[in-house]
Parts: sequence; structure tokens; C-alpha cells
Amino acid sequence: MLHFDCDYMEGAHPLILERLVRTNMEQTPGYGLDPYCESARERIRQACGCTDAAVHFLVGGTQTNATVIDGILRPWEGVLAAQTGHINVHEAGAIEAGGHKVITLPQDDGKVSPDDVDHYITTFYADPTYPHMTAPGMLYISYPTEYGTLYTLSELEALSGVCRRHGIPLYIDGARLGYGLAADTADVTLADIARLSDVFYIGGTKVGALFGEAVVVTNPRLLTNFFPVIKQHGALLAKGRLLGIQFDTLFTDGLYLRISRHAVDMAMKLRDGLLRKGYRFFTNSPTNQQLLFLPRSRRAKLDGRATFDTWFPYDDDTDIVRFATSWATREADVDALLELL
Repeated sequence: MLHFDCDYMEGAHPLILERLVRTNMEQTPGYGLDPYCESARERIRQACGCTDAAVHFLVGGTQTNATVIDGILRPWEGVLAAQTGHINVHEAGAIEAGGHKVITLPQDDGKVSPDDVDHYITTFYADPTYPHMTAPGMLYISYPTEYGTLYTLSELEALSGVCRRHGIPLYIDGARLGYGLAADTADVTLADIARLSDVFYIGGTKVGALFGEAVVVTNPRLLTNFFPVIKQHGALLAKGRLLGIQFDTLFTDGLYLRISRHAVDMAMKLRDGLLRKGYRFFTNSPTNQQLLFLPRSRRAKLDGRATFDTWFPYDDDTDIVRFATSWATREADVDALLELL
């Protein structure tokens, strides 16, 4: 069976597993106070070009989004996001369960525009009844987007400028950050992400780790008492060194971007092969997520042979589906999938 459902179906990169086994019987302080977490923090700071950033290790993506957003917002504030944003569609109302509204904006290929952000905030405060409404307290975007698309550097600079002009933080969900940074068309670096956002996270769960995300806070005025907030949200791992070891390994010798690049190479091989076969794509994604139009007559060939993610029916005969590669995808599996299609 071939599996292209998502990018976290495998366990972890072998170098991570080897290091976890090698250090298994060591005794270290808990809650991220161990030497491995401190080493990982320093490696991440150096990679981001932000030596004074605060770095926190959390357990999973939804917990990270809910914890960061709850930590930033005041009780009367909500978070701006694209209609297709992960926090609005695929997190089971986790943000609303924490007492904050997701305020949706129009999207184009999964992205929000600086003009729409500016217009919403400006119009909100022009309404004399705004104290009765949920105030826009921050902007959430993801890199890559839910559609596998990327913001350009100029788009990120414009969004950052709008947020700073209106005095709200920009938060970037980086669950698949490595796959975005490693894409051929990406003109954004990790240092750019750190420079233009107020807080972002580096995804480990989807990019080679067993689990875990690294939250990087570049705005020193934000999340100054974040530790108890993490604990309140159940996102604090007692055996914190398990996270530290993983991120320390991922950020040694360029491993994070190297394995991300492999996933992108496999996705581009799949994309090129499907284009030659006449398939049409729903988005022009340069990353590991490939969304395409799949006629139901053809998907029958995959039953019992390959798994993938169905996004929604397009019409009576066609579905929009997603094939996702990962850091561990084998070229032979891509070839086998192309044979079936």
C-alpha cells in the first residue's frame, strides 16, 4: 500500500531515534530546563539570526496555535485569519474553545492580502459601536498555506508592515515551515520569518520529529510569562529533553532543511509526472502538498493500493484531492503512484 495522505505518517528521522536511544538512561531536569533544550534553543536562535529570541518547545500543532493565540490575546480580542486557515477549518474550534473568535478574511490561494487586513482593522475602528464587537488582536497566517502555496517576501513584508502600523502581532504557523523554505520558488529565509513576525513556530511533527513544535518569540513584549500558559494548556512536556534532543538534532548540520528539500523534490517529481499525464492542479504549489482534480473513474484504480486525502467534491464526476510527500517519501513509491495514475 502506498501512503500519500499527509506528512506525519512515519515516525522520526533515524538520527533522532539514534540520539534518543543513546541518551535514554541519562537523568536530566524536566520541563525544558535540561542542557539539550538549551542547546536546541541556541541553535534555533542562530539559524533565525535572532540571538535574543525566546524559544519554547510544545507538544503538537493544535496545542501550539491555541496556546500562543490565547497567550497573546486579551479576553475581548479575536484573531484574523484566512477563511481557509488551519485554525478556522481543521482545529475543531480549539481557538473558540479558548474563548477567542477566529475572524475570517477572504483568501486567494490560501493567502490573505495586506489590503484586506488593513481594510478590516480600519473599518472596525471607524464603527462607533466597535466596543460591542470582537476586536482584531492579531493576525494568523501559515507558511506554507493550507493549499501548499507560499507568501513571497514582499507579501510578508507588506503584511508585517500593516500589522505594525495597527499595533497587532503577526503570528506565523510553521507546521510545514521546512517544506516552504526548501521550495524552489521560495524567496523567504528563516531569518526573514523571524524578522517580519512577532512570533512563529518551527514544525517538528510534520518535518522529521516524532512530535513537537518550537515556538520562537521575536517580539520581547509578547508572551513574557508564557511558561504557565503552556502548562495550563497541557502543552508542557515533563520530559522536556525529548523535545530538546529532537530539535537539537534537526538543527545540526542543516538536517531540517535537507530533509525538507527531499520532500519537495519528491512532490515536484510527482507533479511533473502527473502534468505529463494530463492532470490539472487545483493550486500551483511548489511545496510538498499537491492538490489536483481527480476524476472518480481514475481514483477507482487507487482503491486498496494507495491512500490520499480527499478535500471536497468538485462536481458530479471529480474530486479535489491532496497528495502529500514527506521527509521520508521514497522515490520508488512516487514512481509506483504515477504508474497507478
